[in-house]
Amino acid sequence: MVKSSEPALDRLFAALSDPTRRGLIARLAEAEDATISDLARPLPISLPAVMKHLDVLDGAGLIARRKDGRSVHVRLTPAPMEDAMAWLARYRQFWGESLDRLAAAIEDRA
Repeated sequence: MVKSSEPALDRLFAALSDPTRRGLIARLAEAEDATISDLARPLPISLPAVMKHLDVLDGAGLIARRKDGRSVHVRLTPAPMEDAMAWLARYRQFWGESLDRLAAAIEDRA
């Protein structure tokens, strides 16, 4: 098993690995601010299960929570996603060059 030296990136990708959490992120991207009840309402899982998913997103730094009376509001925090995009960009050049070489090799054979 390969150990990463970037635990924040590990938490981010682990948080994004679940489709329910990706769905929550998508909903938060559409709305600037949502209550936990609003986020949980359309999901076929219990409120405690939604809270656990939000805890994982919070641990990855993807959301921020704010309590307003009895309601807890959640909003997306984009900085961890920007870090992931920067990490992925390092490999975009490698894959782009590799695919360009493959395309050239295929064209040479034709």
